[in-house]
Amino acid sequence: MCEKPVLSDSSPGSMSASEDGLSHDVPHLEPIDRAVEKRLIRKCDLHVIPVLSLLYSLAFIDRINIGNARLQGLEKDLKMKGQDYNVALFVFFIPYILFEVPSNLLIRKIAPSTWLSSIMILWGIVTVCMGVTQSYAGLVVCRFFLGLCEAGFFPGCMYLMSMYYRRYELQWRFNLFFSAVILAGAWSGLLAYALAKMAGIGGYDGWRWIFIIEGLATFLFAVVSRFFIVDWPETAKFLSAEERQLLIRRLSEDAADARMDRLDSKARRRAFGDWKIYIGILMYLGVNNTGYSTSFFTPTILSELGWTAVRAQVLSIPIYIVAAVTCLMSALLTDRLRHRYAFAMLGVVTASIGYIILLAQESVSVGTRYFAVYLVMAGGYITQPITLVWLSNNMGGHYKRSINAAMQIGFGNFGGIIASNIYVTNQRPRYPVGYGVSLALIWMCGIACTVFAIGLRLENQRRERGERDARLSLPREEVENLGDDHPNFRFTY
Repeated sequence: MCEKPVLSDSSPGSMSASEDGLSHDVPHLEPIDRAVEKRLIRKCDLHVIPVLSLLYSLAFIDRINIGNARLQGLEKDLKMKGQDYNVALFVFFIPYILFEVPSNLLIRKIAPSTWLSSIMILWGIVTVCMGVTQSYAGLVVCRFFLGLCEAGFFPGCMYLMSMYYRRYELQWRFNLFFSAVILAGAWSGLLAYALAKMAGIGGYDGWRWIFIIEGLATFLFAVVSRFFIVDWPETAKFLSAEERQLLIRRLSEDAADARMDRLDSKARRRAFGDWKIYIGILMYLGVNNTGYSTSFFTPTILSELGWTAVRAQVLSIPIYIVAAVTCLMSALLTDRLRHRYAFAMLGVVTASIGYIILLAQESVSVGTRYFAVYLVMAGGYITQPITLVWLSNNMGGHYKRSINAAMQIGFGNFGGIIASNIYVTNQRPRYPVGYGVSLALIWMCGIACTVFAIGLRLENQRRERGERDARLSLPREEVENLGDDHPNFRFTY
């Protein structure tokens, strides 16, 4: 565990260290009024988290509702066969991966409220189109454009939230946001079941109404959200001028000299050449496969335990609820204890036990297999959000966080591509390849987490010994744009 001294505002002007361990001279400012600071944080919590959580739950439903539509006759009506369903899942990720970095560079130039609401309006329209398509080719085209439109939303939200909170305040807030997705997986099944009852209305089958109604809801919420999504702290309209100054001050104390506000050639080399980002991609890719596998295939897996489609939808709900509770509990503990690695590995071990049970499913009862799905989902949703926040915690500067979020989430979504193709139809209900590959990937995540933690610890030791101080002799404009390469920055693990 990496304990850090806490910045004391009662001693302005003294040499101190912030919560993240950044040693620097604290400017001669009045001590922060803690009551005012708490009110500011509560105000940010009310304006930043709820609206993004709601919108992300809608985004996730639009991404995974194809699993619910499958149970209601999608494949039969569009004359799909063999691996057609897997291809429809796979094609989503091609534009989703390719456009995340460009999107996060654009959101830096455009107001987040404008960018996020605009791309959401577009994918709401695409979701409606999925409900009226008359061919498998039309479905594939719609899935491609859905991936294109959704590409910027999740990394954009991650980037935006990271600019409002200190490092050990972020995991709890991010997991609140992330839990909205988990719960969306729960009630999306019920919603899909209810919408499927509209079969025959307007001459449309039930699966079509799942896409049409959910797409229209996304469109309407997106139009309204333009007025509620916050922009960058420097221009946040929900804060007074004094509150903006206080927010920027406390964030500056947390980041100290770790700034990257210009994306010049040297900054690009530091950002795209950072080993931490590539280890972070492996961490996220490994566990993200589990997240997508459970989202896409949980209804199918449960129905193949011998239950009807309706019962499978209903019995998936408590799985998501348990996953949300464990996700929130782990966030509370990891922020309070100021430690990430052990909690990430806890999720890896938990999910691994679930996969091992599913691989040996012929030797266990239906109830045990059902319990294994709980373990897989709970373990995955402990580790997945931690890998995202942990990497973000160790990035310094606007552009570094922007590039980090986009690359980790974008390339980490190869886990979704893998998940789309390993649950082979002719292997149901045992899915040995699906469960085996997922088990291997979750341990790839665990190994990457271990390498990440060791690397951060060794780098902190080098900085304590002054081995990176030579960077301070670089030209001033470069020193001021080093990001987390600044010798005063300390990493968290």
